[in-house]
Amino acid sequence: MPTRSLRRFLLLAVGLYLVWFFGYEQWLRQDNRLDTFLSVNIAQVSTAALQLFGFPAALAADNPQLLLIEQKMAVFVGNPCNGLVLYVLFAGFVLAYPGPVRRKLWFIPAGILAIYLLNVVRVAALALNHYYARQSVDFNHHYTFTFVVYGCIFLLWMLWARRLAVSEEPEAVIS
Repeated sequence: MPTRSLRRFLLLAVGLYLVWFFGYEQWLRQDNRLDTFLSVNIAQVSTAALQLFGFPAALAADNPQLLLIEQKMAVFVGNPCNGLVLYVLFAGFVLAYPGPVRRKLWFIPAGILAIYLLNVVRVAALALNHYYARQSVDFNHHYTFTFVVYGCIFLLWMLWARRLAVSEEPEAVIS
């Protein structure tokens, strides 16, 4: 990345961070509705996925963020685990990195959807992990799934930077 592009990337990244800080940290987070909506949604979809594969999963009647297996607590989807920060981190990188706007318009939603689905699988897998091998849940939650999720986001970023951010226009040949 040439110096000018690097400077542009860093300025955009700092600008997007400031928008995030003032927009989310100072306003939306205090309201809590967006985080709660995402947490409940992840719990609901993870529960439905487990049910689809024949597992006796349900949500707690008094807490829609709590996933149960055989009516026993399995996973609580807390607001830090709802994926919002990951969506913003992914989108911020793609927005700040140079590349065709038309490709950004489809790649950002596609990437967020991929991260969302990965998070659903993560929550369902943690519920099964709790059901079958409770002793390893803490390790898998904090290390295994963190590595897997951030690794997938990194691969999406690499796909963007190496394949999709490339200009559509052929470079001029100087002779």
